[in-house]
Amino acid sequence: NREGFEVTALEPARASLDKARSKPGADGVRWIHGDAQALFPMQVDLAFMTGNVAQVFLGDGEFEAVLRAIRSALKPGGFLVFETRDPARRAWLDWTGEKTRRQRDLEGIGIVEAWNEGVAVAGERVSFFSCFRFHRDDSLFRSKSTLRFRRKDDVIRSLRATGFRVDEIRDAPDRPGREFVFIAGADGQRDS
Repeated sequence: NREGFEVTALEPARASLDKARSKPGADGVRWIHGDAQALFPMQVDLAFMTGNVAQVFLGDGEFEAVLRAIRSALKPGGFLVFETRDPARRAWLDWTGEKTRRQRDLEGIGIVEAWNEGVAVAGERVSFFSCFRFHRDDSLFRSKSTLRFRRKDDVIRSLRATGFRVDEIRDAPDRPGREFVFIAGADGQRDS
């Protein structure tokens, strides 16, 4: 692209991929529909996992399989950067209809109201419903999600088990104190 970087984006959800492709600058991105296994035989300098996607992998085996796939796609000296919510902050306490309700007027769709509800906590796993009411026909769509809130030490253990070193753990600049941002290197054994 015009900055001298090649950018590839991987997304398993077709609707999310289609939405991303419609954004400004999307023409400078190579888009791939698939999961982490689609990274083979790619070789990259930097990989990002955004939107707290690390939390959707509920089991250690599933999470570590994704980390291994990313590790195999990184060039020597490459980095993985991702964020995950700090479980000590208990973000789910704010995932109520009263605190999350918002409304947007979407072109071609009309007014859509969205909110979260029905939070259930079981150990490190938090389940909830994302609700969407379409005002044009008063239809309601509910999607259940479950996220895992891993402790920092557990994330570090998984990174080390999959061939990463932990270079830094930072705060998210737009959400200080609420998330861990991991910067993990693909070679060596130095840890912070």
